[in-house]
Amino acid sequence: MADTAAGHAAEAAAAHGFNIVPVVVLLAAAVIAVPLFKRIGLGSVLGYLAAGLAIGPWGLRLFDDPQAIIHVAELGVVMFLFIIGLEMQPSRLWAMRGDIFGLGLVQVLVCMALLSVVGVSLGYPTSASFVSGAGFVLTSTAIVMQMLEERRQLNQPFGRRIVGILLLEDLAIVPLLALVAFLAPGHEETTLAARLVAVAIGLAAIAGLVLAGRYLLDPLFRLLARAGAREVMTAAALLVVLGAALLMQTAGLSMAMGAFLAGVLLSESTFRHQLEADVEPFRGILLGLFFLGVGMALDLGIIVKNAGLIAVSVVAFMALKTAGIYAVARAFRASQREALERAMLMAQGGEFAFVLYAAALAFGIIDAEANANLTAIIIVSMALTPVMVILHDRFARAAAPSMEGVEAAEGLSGSVLLIGFGRFGQIVSQPLLARGYSISIIETDTEMIQAAAGFGFKVYYGDGARLDILHAAGADGAEIIICAVDDREAAVRIAELVKTGFPLTPLVVRTFDREHALEVMGAGADWQIRETLGSALLAGEEALRRLGIGEAEIAETMADVRRRDAERVELELVGGLRAGVGLLCGNIEARE
Repeated sequence: MADTAAGHAAEAAAAHGFNIVPVVVLLAAAVIAVPLFKRIGLGSVLGYLAAGLAIGPWGLRLFDDPQAIIHVAELGVVMFLFIIGLEMQPSRLWAMRGDIFGLGLVQVLVCMALLSVVGVSLGYPTSASFVSGAGFVLTSTAIVMQMLEERRQLNQPFGRRIVGILLLEDLAIVPLLALVAFLAPGHEETTLAARLVAVAIGLAAIAGLVLAGRYLLDPLFRLLARAGAREVMTAAALLVVLGAALLMQTAGLSMAMGAFLAGVLLSESTFRHQLEADVEPFRGILLGLFFLGVGMALDLGIIVKNAGLIAVSVVAFMALKTAGIYAVARAFRASQREALERAMLMAQGGEFAFVLYAAALAFGIIDAEANANLTAIIIVSMALTPVMVILHDRFARAAAPSMEGVEAAEGLSGSVLLIGFGRFGQIVSQPLLARGYSISIIETDTEMIQAAAGFGFKVYYGDGARLDILHAAGADGAEIIICAVDDREAAVRIAELVKTGFPLTPLVVRTFDREHALEVMGAGADWQIRETLGSALLAGEEALRRLGIGEAEIAETMADVRRRDAERVELELVGGLRAGVGLLCGNIEARE
């Protein structure tokens, strides 16, 4: 009945021009299912998957070709990687090299070895078993990124390590596709020269994208900003994302990797936050569409026909991958809690597995039935992941300290916004409170929030490295903002956000050393104080006093030390600015 009604509606719409019935159905499914699933605590990803299953070929049959929707919606994953790239300045990406090429590579190799055993144990050929296991190793970037974002972990060290592993897995698809061609019957037909040409094309595409990002993108957006055409800026942002993705795809690489590189190249642009705001709505819609497509693609007929094989394979693949991820995490000195959480989040197969299995089918390594079974295994694992994470969170929450007394920041309005209430923030608050100033305090450590409540302090839960949280914490009405967080990268990120979103509000930032002080000053902080500077100078002053130096000489010496330290910081900061201006002028002269 529903299928007939949808058919009549589609015919009527087609008679009057563009058929918008599928669009309306997809939006309605998402609008109904996602809030419902979030309300009952199952998360948005599971809501999208359930909605897709309901309207797909095995539900109301409103759609017959879910793969077509998935292909379009993969752009949501592409845009998500672009936004992640915008948060990853080259210096930060370089700092993550250990997570990408160390932790990520070891995890991929260990899990690949473990998962290849599944196919061999079930009696499949070695090459087919290897391809099956390798495909399952490639985690779903879309699911993991969405869940990290919902859990507000994307900018935390835990989330950054997972991002590093996911980047390595995105890179791994390239050699894996080459390996599939090598393992295929008759692979000798592909010559060494042809393989070298393919590698050269890929490297040339990456080099071209880097050069374009280095010399063209920022001047392009500067020119468009002068024109004052807001909609053209949005179009240019989409052009950059899709153009980079197309270039990488044409060169035989990952579209998502191209978008990520474009984001990294624009991460130091003055238009970074504007680009993120332009792309975000498209990313959200398309990523939701991707999950809907995955839900539609769940072929219940194949699952029923091969229920035993698929059930055993899903359990075996997920169990072995979980064990491998946990073991590698512990080997790299992650805490037991972090290792288990990472294993739960990354236990599923991902969208790149579909690409790898399609290539294996084309080269004759697996047949059509095996491809259908493997695709079903991947989709079932993707659907099970949100459930596993929910169960993990509930058990972890039961074992964790109570959240009683912890309130999220919302509608705060203090004269001073204090971000971070550790040992440094607690001391900073004392003179302000003594003078009667009202302070809004936000912190991410729930145990610290609860401990502060015992001493009469009202501290709210909130991540100062998020612009929406800063608004909720009253940054737009504060007379001054103090960043006292115990995280170097978070302090720089907060400085950037505050000076972009609240440029007229004075900002004081806690720093750790001179290098960090230069970073936050370069990000726009009005004033910074190194946490050990004052106490170290006091220790030196006391040492001089006990050595018998007179008070006048001590005061003169300490003033001179402070003056020379301030001059060094100013000199290094001005030197960095001059170098940047010189480089910019050189680029302008070269273009002229």
